[in-house]
Amino acid sequence: MTGTLVLAGTPIGDVADAPPRLATELAAAEVIAAEDTRRLRRLTQALGVHTTGRVVSYFEGNESARTPELVEALVGGARVLLVTDAGMPSVSDPGYRLVAAAVEKDIKVTAVPGPSAVLTALAVSGLPVDRFCFEGFLPRKAGERLGRLREVADERRTLVYFEAPHRLDDTLAAMAEVLGADRRAAVCRELTKTYEEVKRGPLKELAAWAAEGVRGEITIVVEGAAEPGPQDLDASELVRRVRVREEAGERRKEAIAAVAAEAGLPKRDVFDAVVAAKNAAQQGPSEGKGLS
Repeated sequence: MTGTLVLAGTPIGDVADAPPRLATELAAAEVIAAEDTRRLRRLTQALGVHTTGRVVSYFEGNESARTPELVEALVGGARVLLVTDAGMPSVSDPGYRLVAAAVEKDIKVTAVPGPSAVLTALAVSGLPVDRFCFEGFLPRKAGERLGRLREVADERRTLVYFEAPHRLDDTLAAMAEVLGADRRAAVCRELTKTYEEVKRGPLKELAAWAAEGVRGEITIVVEGAAEPGPQDLDASELVRRVRVREEAGERRKEAIAAVAAEAGLPKRDVFDAVVAAKNAAQQGPSEGKGLS
């Protein structure tokens, strides 16, 4: 029988947040793959756990090379525990390659749920949490960072990012430039630790605050884009929304009425946009982007 890969969440700050099952899994694992073996040692000491399994390092620099070795152990029946420095493995941390390789070999993969900087920051941010997307770290280069932010400029869901403290001011300034200076956000610093701080405000104010220098582990939560009002919807957007509804099975008349209601516009305005797009499409294939 093949073994089991266990992804173990570890405390993001306060060691008392460690789930009880973590100690059990650390003691039982035959192989422990740790992002930092020194931090693992400190964690086991704090939890009073005696490990008997073989401990190996598993970090960004050796992830590709070490994965086949761990898969071999799993195929041989070992219980392999993967831990990173803080939080859940494979979420902006090493682990994805090993999980993918284990799944490909039909090896069981399970997890010990634990603290998450993403969810903790969302919960305390004061921003909408019903729908969100996690973007991880932004690119370090300014141009690439701006490009990535432009991709989510119209995203309605709340955005969550990780960032290094020495890049925080540049990142917040770029966010203010692309997403809007008045877009609400929260910078969560040192979550669950002694000097925990949550700074909330418009992006422009947070950027000015960060310019003075910030330390610690950082998670940024940014409000999603506002739903566009009638003045923000051009004819092509109205046509696109009608087309989406039609493709979902609605009749054109019903789709036009629904889009008009969403946009706060008279049905006649949406109808005229649809007709204009249809006429443009009939004039030639080069203009065939509208409804037909």
